[in-house]
Amino acid sequence: MKILLTNDDGINAKGLAALRDRIKEIADVIVVAPETEQSAVGHAITLSDPLRVREVERDGEFIGYAVNGTPADCVKIAVRAILKEPPDMVISGINLGANISTNVIYSGTVSAATEGTILGIPSIAVSLATFINPDFTPAASFAKKIALSVYEKGLPEGTLLNVNIPNLPEDKIMGVVFTRQGNSRFREEFDKRTDPRGHIYYWQGGEMLFYDEDRDADSGVIRNDMISVTPIHYDLTDYKFLEELKNWEIK
Repeated sequence: MKILLTNDDGINAKGLAALRDRIKEIADVIVVAPETEQSAVGHAITLSDPLRVREVERDGEFIGYAVNGTPADCVKIAVRAILKEPPDMVISGINLGANISTNVIYSGTVSAATEGTILGIPSIAVSLATFINPDFTPAASFAKKIALSVYEKGLPEGTLLNVNIPNLPEDKIMGVVFTRQGNSRFREEFDKRTDPRGHIYYWQGGEMLFYDEDRDADSGVIRNDMISVTPIHYDLTDYKFLEELKNWEIK
C-alpha cells in the first residue's frame, strides 16, 4: 500500500510527524504538505503564482516535499506531477483542533482529503479535538486502524471519511461512533486596532456555537469523549429542495 500524507498545519507540524511514524508501519509513505500553515483556507487552489516544491530532510532522513501552496494544491501536484503513479490512499492530518459541523467548509485538512476524493483516491481527514496540550499518539493509532479498514473495504465514489478524535489516552476514549455532520456557526468578533502609522486594522476572533449536541452528530460525539467518523460527499446539492425549486416560475 502507498499512502500520500498531507495536512494544513504545515510540513513541520507535530501531528503530521506522528501520523507519518504510525502509517509507516503499514504502508510506503510519501509526504507532500504546505511549506507553512494553511489553516482555514478551505479548498483554495493556486492559479496566479507558481508552485515551488522543495525536498525536506529531518535528521538526515528524507521526509517528503514542502509546497508553497494550499492543502488542495499539495494533493493535486503530488498526484499529477510528483508521484509516478497515484497513491492507494490520501490521509490528511493530524490536524490540531477539531473539524466538525460547519467547520468542514473552512477546513484545509478536510479539503485536502476532498481533493483526493475528487481525483478518485480513497481519502481520510483526521483531526485531534484540542488546541491545548495535544497528544497525537491515540489519534495516529486510530488513523492506522481506519486506514486498514478503508484499504480493505473501500469507500463509495465521491465520499471521504472525516475523523475527529478526543484528546484523551486510548483507555479513556469511550468508543467509535459513525456520525452525521452537526450544525454550528462561528460568531465572529472583530477587534478594531490602530497600527503605528495610524491605519485602522481588525483582528478576527469569536467562538463556535453548536446548535445540536445529539449523540448522532459529530460535535455531540466528541463532547462525550468518543471518536467521530463522518462520511462526507463533495456534492453540495440540496436534492429535497431541488424538487420544490423545479416548480418555481421565475418572472
